[in-house]
Amino acid sequence: MTDETVTSEVVTDVLGHPWRAETIPLPPDDEGEVVATLVSRTADQPTEHAVLHVHGFADYFFQAEYGEWWLAHDHDMYAMDLRKYGRSIRPHQTPTYVADLEEYFAELDHAWQRVTERDGHTRVVLSGHSTGGLVVALWADIRKPKELAGVVLNSPWLDLQGKAWMRTLPADLAIDRIGRLKPMRIFPREVSGVYAQSLHREHAGEWDFDLTWKPLESFPVRFGWLRAIRAGHARVHRGLDISCPVLVLSSDRSVFTTALDEDAHTTDIVLDVKQIRRWASSLGSNVTSVAVPGAVHDVVLSRPEARERAYSEIQRWLATYVL
Repeated sequence: MTDETVTSEVVTDVLGHPWRAETIPLPPDDEGEVVATLVSRTADQPTEHAVLHVHGFADYFFQAEYGEWWLAHDHDMYAMDLRKYGRSIRPHQTPTYVADLEEYFAELDHAWQRVTERDGHTRVVLSGHSTGGLVVALWADIRKPKELAGVVLNSPWLDLQGKAWMRTLPADLAIDRIGRLKPMRIFPREVSGVYAQSLHREHAGEWDFDLTWKPLESFPVRFGWLRAIRAGHARVHRGLDISCPVLVLSSDRSVFTTALDEDAHTTDIVLDVKQIRRWASSLGSNVTSVAVPGAVHDVVLSRPEARERAYSEIQRWLATYVL
């Protein structure tokens, strides 16, 4: 990992004081300037513990309640908006696009250096949701930093959802070929917008988030990006060696509804939780997998009863394996 601190700008975050946002310059790519953003807040008392969280696809960090839970449990809170997501999107960029998931390792390396060497944390939990769960699992497997105390994965994307033929060798070969030859070609899919509507307080949910950074209709999926995702899935399926304790949280059910109904509020309507549970054991030798009844895709955005259960499971896991 890098041991140098890139000069960065720190401002009050869009979440409001005392949340801070630190812009981290990264090497430019073929679209131009690239940055990542590290959002942070410190606990009331000095602590050696911290958590570093990474969001999912078509997402960014707005889950202040999740951060406040960690703060209340003696952890300073850090969260990344990866390049081309949320606070880090620049007008000249294709939102969400990378051709290789290891491109994200640069910002994770810089963030880790800030959390540990600069800010002095010696026990750090790495947290990731959905696509972010895949990214942090791959990073933890390769980097294995000495300060890594545990990994919390919230509905990590460990396989491609949908019909079985989409996970066959011919399908993977087609994605690989198109992703190499026409990486910016858009993968055809239908997005109902129901998931984001079920969360946003102006629709049927209780949460406030920026609909330009997390649109109801998501962002286009491009073949080059999907090729990178499938390469990440393949690495998980071959087996990772995350050396610290891992907690995998998910809903207990998936229902791929396109209606804003009760299932939209009580199940995972984005990923297949059976796949999450199937591949969880491939992450390392100390993996705890918990299915939370009534949870949605982002477990900590579920209705109160389900998310309270999720927080109880995190607390139990921390006390048993990490602290």
